[in-house]
Amino acid sequence: MSNVTKRILCVGASVLDTIFRVHDLPKGEGKLLPYDMLEIAEGMAASAAYAIVRLGGHASLWGSVGNDETGVRILRDLGDDGIDMSGMTIAEGARSALSTILVDDLGERLIVPFYDHHLHDTAKAFDDAEIAGFDAVLVDVRWPKLALAVLQAARRVGIPAILDGDVAPVEVLERLAPAASHIVFSEPAATSLTGLDDVTDMLLALRKKLPDTLLCITVGSKGCFWLENASGTVQHQATLTIKAVDTLAAGDAFHGAFALAIAEGLPLRDTMRLASVTAALKCEVFGGRRGMPTRAQAQDALERL
Repeated sequence: MSNVTKRILCVGASVLDTIFRVHDLPKGEGKLLPYDMLEIAEGMAASAAYAIVRLGGHASLWGSVGNDETGVRILRDLGDDGIDMSGMTIAEGARSALSTILVDDLGERLIVPFYDHHLHDTAKAFDDAEIAGFDAVLVDVRWPKLALAVLQAARRVGIPAILDGDVAPVEVLERLAPAASHIVFSEPAATSLTGLDDVTDMLLALRKKLPDTLLCITVGSKGCFWLENASGTVQHQATLTIKAVDTLAAGDAFHGAFALAIAEGLPLRDTMRLASVTAALKCEVFGGRRGMPTRAQAQDALERL
């Protein structure tokens, strides 16, 4: 593993979230009074980028915001937290993305997001030389046109092309997946893509479609499963036992740590261990991406795994 700080390009969502903490998620109509709240810029790619920064990497974010006050807030907040925002797109005539999120005392959440489709009317222009300046790329499913172009460029220049395979229309996942060298699926996304409900069966079915791709599925508190490319066997990594306070951005924590570890050249088992503890530690803190641990905190937690 090199001691040089690795540079990761994250592509996709940047959102201004308003997070309300409540005792229980609503089960019907009425008024719900939160006992804590936080407003924070995050989103899948943005939160993964912050995880990378906290773990000692350099993260650049390519996303899109509207030419509005919300967009200004998103750019400022993420930039102030150490993410390189110079590659962001300002979409004239579009509204920046917003979410209202409820988090209960078990750490589970209810998310109501708003994405203006005009944010992604055009894809950012770039060339292969720009992508070659990074050590890996990590794309989510929120800007498929740009995500696909970045994955394809990463493959051409020979760096890891990593897909955050979260829930999205099946046609989007089917379009992006073949371009990736590594895919970390959420369990619901893998279910929607395969029609199966057993993680081992999902991985073996996905392998038939994507024989040369490193495939992983995250299953929350049950850890993650992946296929060893050489042997074709399914492997499992457990995660820490914790008291979950807020599971928002846990998957993004996993993806950011995974991308950085792959760029650093860590062995695959060590990559999964680092990603697992990063996601678990994040869940112990209320406030979405605010719970991302430092590398020292993650390394200490590895001793307990």
